[in-house]
Amino acid sequence: MSEQMEVLRKRAEKCAEEIKKHRAVHVVSHIDADGLTSAGIICTALERGGFEYSARFVKQLNEAALDEIADENHELVVFTDLGSGMCEQIKARGIQAIVSDHHQPQGDLEFHLNPHLFGANGSYELSGSGSTYLLASALGKNRDLSTLAIVGAIGDMQHMKMGQLVGINREILEEGVGGGCLKFMKDLTLFGKQTRPIFKLLQYSSDPYLPGLTGNEEGCIGFLHDLNIRFSQDERWRRWIDLETPEKQKIVSGLIQYCLKAGIPSYKIERLVGEVYVLLKEREGTEMRDASEFSTLLNATARYDHAEIGLAVCMGDREEAYEKARELLAEHRQNLVNGLVFVKEKGITELENIQYFDAGSEIKETIVGIIAGMSSTIVRNRNLPIIAFANTEGGVKVSARGTQDLIRRGINLSEAMTKISAEVGGAGGGHDIAAGATIPESSKEEFTRKLDLFIGGQLKERANAR
Repeated sequence: MSEQMEVLRKRAEKCAEEIKKHRAVHVVSHIDADGLTSAGIICTALERGGFEYSARFVKQLNEAALDEIADENHELVVFTDLGSGMCEQIKARGIQAIVSDHHQPQGDLEFHLNPHLFGANGSYELSGSGSTYLLASALGKNRDLSTLAIVGAIGDMQHMKMGQLVGINREILEEGVGGGCLKFMKDLTLFGKQTRPIFKLLQYSSDPYLPGLTGNEEGCIGFLHDLNIRFSQDERWRRWIDLETPEKQKIVSGLIQYCLKAGIPSYKIERLVGEVYVLLKEREGTEMRDASEFSTLLNATARYDHAEIGLAVCMGDREEAYEKARELLAEHRQNLVNGLVFVKEKGITELENIQYFDAGSEIKETIVGIIAGMSSTIVRNRNLPIIAFANTEGGVKVSARGTQDLIRRGINLSEAMTKISAEVGGAGGGHDIAAGATIPESSKEEFTRKLDLFIGGQLKERANAR
């Protein structure tokens, strides 16, 4: 056990002892995959421990949300995957609280479980669900919940920086492997290996972008045909998991050769193969078998105001809740397609250091960040971060998405969004590669101008340091 894991476990034990003093717990969590898995972990642990519990999900923990929680006068509130930035506000309202989070802390709170407090980085060494897994482990025998911690970490893109899970995430992974519920291996990293036809894996590839294949179904079919790969078997499309090992090797080798001919840099080609995470207790061919697909299934629930369905799936419902989640996933995918069509038709505005699009009310603000990330498949310039605006209640939601290449060049979107949103009367945060903010409608132009200048400064600072 690493030193950081040891001190985090001690803090988790302190938080667990506080929970044990109460019989009723109210859980407040975020609406993304990391938030849903965090809630699933703590609610399962509470249920196993015989506690009464209730749960709610919020898009953003702000003053209004805290006022509502305080007015309800809960015996104990456990905040998961959020809360670290609102420690002082929580205390000021007299809320008896435990915060299990991984975002940058602001203020001080007695029962606060966060990797940043102990020298670990919450962007890639421990997710919100990972922190909550440590809390659940301190409450009882809950090693099997390591699966949800890994799903949350993958949903939060914690594996992207190093190409695999590292730090405390790695230790949690190893606990799951030791418990027989997780497996990791080197494999093709493209999304949808459990459920998508093999040509769709290539068609929807965005990292790396495959010129001539990404977004081109006919091109993908032709590529696989040239490799003599059979598309169907027993009257159904073959998926990656249906292929024999020699067929997989042939596709990977063919992709590498294709990328080399297309002039794609070697470090991008290397991302075609990486570490993937399999949930061994889940049925093969379902979204829950693969950590990446599981996280996307969860995103399709809470982002459409059905967090209770995602929570039920996290807590083991593989019947009614799972079927409803799959229906929402189909709707989610169609909305993503529609969103990309909107961006493609409207176009993206390029400034010196950023590029952006304004979706207004055409794209739901809970998925505009996902579409911003996917837009890398259609933009001309992949050397600029993508900023997306969408209308939200009381203002404008801003989502920023970068790439590992941009991070290496010095961009930190969390720092940029936090600082610039505050300057225009809003609030924001997140991670270096993906961040968000909410700003007043009237400040959109000022925000865009200032953000462009600030990110330009980040790039210059890194360039001058070389």
